[in-house]
Amino acid sequence: MASQDAARLDSFLEMMSAERGAAANTLSSYERDLTDMRDFLNRRNIAISEATTSDLSAYLESLSANGFASSSQARRLSCMRQFYKFLYSEGLRGDDPTGILDAPKKGRPLPKIMSVADVTTLLAQASKEAETEGPGQISRIRMHLLLELLYATGMRVSELVSLPAKVLRHDGRFLMIRGKGNKDRMVLLSRAAIKAMEAYDRARSALLPKKEGEPESPWLFPSNGKEGHLPRQVFARDLKDIAIRAGLSPSAISPHVMRHAFASHLLQNGADLRAVQELLGHSDISTTQIYTHVLEERLQELVQTHHPLAKQAKNLE
Repeated sequence: MASQDAARLDSFLEMMSAERGAAANTLSSYERDLTDMRDFLNRRNIAISEATTSDLSAYLESLSANGFASSSQARRLSCMRQFYKFLYSEGLRGDDPTGILDAPKKGRPLPKIMSVADVTTLLAQASKEAETEGPGQISRIRMHLLLELLYATGMRVSELVSLPAKVLRHDGRFLMIRGKGNKDRMVLLSRAAIKAMEAYDRARSALLPKKEGEPESPWLFPSNGKEGHLPRQVFARDLKDIAIRAGLSPSAISPHVMRHAFASHLLQNGADLRAVQELLGHSDISTTQIYTHVLEERLQELVQTHHPLAKQAKNLE
């Protein structure tokens, strides 16, 4: 059995090299993966050329049980499929046992989020700096507004930096923004965000007097760059700088992390997943479902706090 398996593997690798021009690293990877599968099957007294779909499925399950990432499992399944297609095309077996095997599902990583305490610390730092008079005050007031808007609305950073100047003249606590695919959606401004916007409007007039004959910028956060508005890379850099001054880890903070914080904190406080989907501007609810771990934690806490049996168990401890 061992010699026959080795011959089948050698024939496959020769074909991959001669007919498909596979690189040395690719061939080495195929050889390593197939040898590992062969050893698994041999321990079950199964020849690699005689393995059934259930045998191969058991091998994939063993990879998962041993902690292999879904990407590594998918790579090995791809190698297996090519090998068994080769055996079928060469008449070395009458079927392809990999035909109905499912690729492992790739788990979506949980989003990084900031705690409510960290967000509060960051906003407090921005507010304190905005009140500090002197050179660069307009930039500090701008940063305060950027952070208040980002946490209040969960906007994408591209939506935030490209807000039109006309939002300064909006009425009420709702703001209409244009997102992906030129789709408009409504977001709610916090009282702190409205206050920061009013302070920024006053500062623009007082600290950046308009030059005669110069057209007013159409952007809320104008810049001399080619886009005309604040580049998102500049905002991301400045965000890390203020995080350091607030005593927070800059590696754990970014505009996208604050967007995640917005969504997670809403769900932790009872918001509906569909409502969060609308606020984030996700076209598909499946995109918003990366936050379901927050809902699960909240439901567990709800049951532990309010279910009568949970209360009885706690009293017995």
